[in-house]
Amino acid sequence: MDLKKTSAPVNTITYNKDEIEKPTGNIYEAITIIAKRANQINTEIKKELLEKLDEFATYNDSLEEIFENKEQIEVSKFYEKLPKPQALAVQEWLEGKTYFRDTK
Repeated sequence: MDLKKTSAPVNTITYNKDEIEKPTGNIYEAITIIAKRANQINTEIKKELLEKLDEFATYNDSLEEIFENKEQIEVSKFYEKLPKPQALAVQEWLEGKTYFRDTK
Protein backbone atom coordinates (compact mmCIF):
# COMPACT_ATOMS: atom_id res chain seq x y z
CA MET A 1 0.00 0.00 0.00
CA ASP A 2 1.40 3.36 -1.00
CA LEU A 3 0.31 5.81 1.67
CA LYS A 4 1.75 8.84 -0.14
CA LYS A 5 -0.50 8.38 -3.17
CA THR A 6 -3.78 7.85 -1.35
CA SER A 7 -6.73 10.11 -2.09
CA ALA A 8 -8.53 9.38 1.17
CA PRO A 9 -9.67 12.45 3.09
CA VAL A 10 -7.86 13.43 6.27
CA ASN A 11 -10.95 15.07 7.75
CA THR A 12 -14.32 13.47 8.46
CA ILE A 13 -16.73 13.63 5.54
CA THR A 14 -20.25 12.35 4.87
CA TYR A 15 -20.66 9.54 2.38
CA ASN A 16 -23.70 8.58 0.34
CA LYS A 17 -25.25 5.51 1.98
CA ASP A 18 -26.34 4.13 -1.38
CA GLU A 19 -22.76 4.19 -2.70
CA ILE A 20 -21.51 2.36 0.38
CA GLU A 21 -24.09 -0.42 0.24
CA LYS A 22 -24.15 -0.82 -3.56
CA PRO A 23 -21.63 -3.73 -3.82
CA THR A 24 -23.34 -5.86 -1.16
CA GLY A 25 -26.92 -4.58 -1.11
CA ASN A 26 -26.74 -4.39 2.68
CA ILE A 27 -25.30 -1.40 4.57
CA TYR A 28 -24.44 -3.47 7.66
CA GLU A 29 -22.54 -6.06 5.66
CA ALA A 30 -20.67 -3.31 3.82
CA ILE A 31 -19.72 -1.60 7.09
CA THR A 32 -18.51 -4.91 8.53
CA ILE A 33 -16.28 -5.51 5.50
CA ILE A 34 -14.94 -1.94 5.66
CA ALA A 35 -14.24 -2.31 9.39
CA LYS A 36 -12.30 -5.54 8.84
CA ARG A 37 -10.26 -3.89 6.09
CA ALA A 38 -9.60 -0.88 8.35
CA ASN A 39 -8.20 -3.25 10.98
CA GLN A 40 -5.91 -4.81 8.36
CA ILE A 41 -4.72 -1.37 7.22
CA ASN A 42 -4.11 -0.29 10.80
CA THR A 43 -2.01 -3.40 11.43
CA GLU A 44 0.02 -2.77 8.26
CA ILE A 45 0.65 0.88 9.13
CA LYS A 46 1.60 0.05 12.72
CA LYS A 47 4.02 -2.66 11.59
CA GLU A 48 5.61 -0.31 9.05
CA LEU A 49 5.94 2.50 11.60
CA LEU A 50 7.50 0.25 14.22
CA GLU A 51 10.01 -1.06 11.66
CA LYS A 52 11.03 2.48 10.73
CA LEU A 53 11.26 3.65 14.32
CA ASP A 54 13.26 0.57 15.26
CA GLU A 55 16.02 1.80 12.96
CA PHE A 56 16.51 4.78 15.27
CA ALA A 57 16.28 2.85 18.53
CA THR A 58 19.12 3.09 20.97
CA TYR A 59 19.39 0.39 23.58
CA ASN A 60 20.64 2.11 26.71
CA ASP A 61 19.74 1.17 30.22
CA SER A 62 20.17 4.74 31.40
CA LEU A 63 17.00 6.78 31.58
CA GLU A 64 19.05 9.95 32.01
CA GLU A 65 20.25 9.89 28.42
CA ILE A 66 17.44 10.85 26.10
CA PHE A 67 18.37 11.81 22.59
CA GLU A 68 16.20 13.78 20.23
CA ASN A 69 16.43 12.27 16.82
CA LYS A 70 15.15 14.57 14.08
CA GLU A 71 14.63 11.73 11.61
CA GLN A 72 12.55 9.83 14.14
CA ILE A 73 10.43 12.93 14.78
CA GLU A 74 9.88 13.44 11.03
CA VAL A 75 8.80 9.80 10.58
CA SER A 76 6.36 10.15 13.47
CA LYS A 77 4.92 13.39 12.08
CA PHE A 78 4.44 11.78 8.65
CA TYR A 79 2.40 8.95 10.16
CA GLU A 80 0.38 11.34 12.32
CA LYS A 81 -0.68 13.31 9.23
CA LEU A 82 -1.91 10.25 7.32
CA PRO A 83 -5.64 9.63 6.87
CA LYS A 84 -7.13 7.30 9.44
CA PRO A 85 -7.34 3.60 8.55
CA GLN A 86 -11.13 3.86 8.42
CA ALA A 87 -10.92 6.60 5.77
CA LEU A 88 -8.43 4.54 3.76
CA ALA A 89 -10.72 1.49 3.95
CA VAL A 90 -13.78 3.46 2.83
CA GLN A 91 -11.82 4.96 -0.06
CA GLU A 92 -10.69 1.49 -1.17
CA TRP A 93 -14.28 0.26 -0.86
CA LEU A 94 -15.68 3.06 -2.99
CA GLU A 95 -13.00 2.54 -5.64
CA GLY A 96 -13.77 -1.19 -5.78
CA LYS A 97 -10.31 -2.21 -4.56
CA THR A 98 -11.56 -4.30 -1.64
CA TYR A 99 -12.02 -8.00 -2.33
CA PHE A 100 -14.77 -9.77 -0.43
CA ARG A 101 -16.80 -12.91 -0.92
CA ASP A 102 -20.15 -14.10 0.33
CA THR A 103 -19.72 -17.23 2.43
CA LYS A 104 -23.43 -18.00 2.67
